Amino acid sequence: MSEPATSTATTTTGERADLLETLAAHRHFLRFTVRGLSDEQARLRPTASELTLGGLLKHVAHQEAGWVRFILEGPEAIATPTDAAGFQKWADEFRMLPGETLEGLLSEYEQIAARTDELVRTIPDLDASHPLPEAPWFPPGATRSARRVFMHIVAETAQHSGHADILRESIDGQKTMG
Repeated sequence: MSEPATSTATTTTGERADLLETLAAHRHFLRFTVRGLSDEQARLRPTASELTLGGLLKHVAHQEAGWVRFILEGPEAIATPTDAAGFQKWADEFRMLPGETLEGLLSEYEQIAARTDELVRTIPDLDASHPLPEAPWFPPGATRSARRVFMHIVAETAQHSGHADILRESIDGQKTMG
């Protein structure tokens, strides 16, 4: 007798296990990069870029949360800036605002990651998709499946982990992978 198409087993295998393992690895690199930093260090801009370690962590967390909302709610969940306030909100995502702490950002990221991981484990169909919202960076009429969104979250986390590694090395010489 063959296995049922769905299972209540708590072990995640196959594609979903691969997604979870890859997400965990890249999240680890990002978290490791900010380990031991003060809030002041996390706000530093040690390169010509405007990027800061705290800002990168915040951006990655907020983008992940936004894409999870997209999977669950559709294109309305992704806010495309259209006015000065929207563009300011977008810019603020890349920096630690007064009152924000590295500890608080890490805690928020942990909660967002847990929500994403739970969705990877439980979404009934990785092929479920929504149209992308209209934006200059999306092709007209394009859609994204849950699978593709999860892969995008992996790519975004990995890319910004590399940025973070450069910033950290510029601050105090610490290297995430070497």
